[in-house]
Amino acid sequence: MKKKILNSVIGIIGTAMLLLSCAVGCNDGGSKQAVNRETINEENVTTWAVPDTNKIPNTTEGEEIRYGRKLIANTALYIGPNGIAGKYLGNKMNCNNCHLDAGTRLRGLNFYNTFPTYPQYRGRENKILTLADRINNCIERPHNGLPMPVESREMKAIVAYMKWVSENAPEGYVPATDKKVDMELPEVAADYVAGGVLYEKHCKSCHGADGQGVWNVDSSTYTYPPLWGKYAYQRGSSMHRVIKSANFIMANMPYLTAMPDKPVLTYTEAINIAAFINNDSLHYRPTKVYSSNGDYPVSGVKPIDYDIAPYVDTFSERQHKYGPYKPIIQYHKANNLKVIF
Repeated sequence: MKKKILNSVIGIIGTAMLLLSCAVGCNDGGSKQAVNRETINEENVTTWAVPDTNKIPNTTEGEEIRYGRKLIANTALYIGPNGIAGKYLGNKMNCNNCHLDAGTRLRGLNFYNTFPTYPQYRGRENKILTLADRINNCIERPHNGLPMPVESREMKAIVAYMKWVSENAPEGYVPATDKKVDMELPEVAADYVAGGVLYEKHCKSCHGADGQGVWNVDSSTYTYPPLWGKYAYQRGSSMHRVIKSANFIMANMPYLTAMPDKPVLTYTEAINIAAFINNDSLHYRPTKVYSSNGDYPVSGVKPIDYDIAPYVDTFSERQHKYGPYKPIIQYHKANNLKVIF
């Protein structure tokens, strides 16, 4: 059993399966395994839970799983700018800041089906990525860092943990983050001015008036992460997209009071807050060019809320950024184009 699991972990971070083809995109233009989203049993979402950490085996493999969980929960400690196991991050945020409860929270960008859906095609890079590639993608973008060696113990441990999180998920299971928050996109564009007012009311107490977050006691990492500024996630990160960000905000924020099934904010409020946070005219955030073609070199697989042209439709960068999104969706459907967000 130990050998079988170890081989599976090593294989998934090895050479990409070149025979994989690009299916209909979702999230960042990535293709998932063939799943009919219209027929998913909602009971799977409400009744299945992450495996009990107390049941992680007391084996060498179990130790790697536990270490992987520590790396997700305390990323800055281990691989941050002053990391004790390596120095790969460019900031002191933790993976746990976005992948809540170490990637196990319902609608908290969980890892419930991450492992079995890689390797997969990603539209942002226009190539097939292994799971290790995708992990490094997060290290480079939200964390403004440098890629971690795929053969390092830390990479293998993170992959082992992600595999453990998803190994008991029902066949055909689609996590709630992929099913989207129960929401109705507004008929009008997101209002970042109204979002600023809402930020003052609901977000400032944790993330600060200047959006720079709150340090922990020894400033080794954040109690609440920065939302913009030099040490926040980069432009082009998933959270920089307004719809993507709003789904997360509605399900999980304010952090101390919201629950996935009992949101505090309406979807319109969440999308307005997301527009405020991600307004590049108001708030600086890091930007890095990764290739001569930039992100999404194939325009047809861009998410509809990605804010840099060119597009396969006739709508402006501003409308792609802030909406209204329904006309874009209608245009894509009418012209047999992908609808990705």
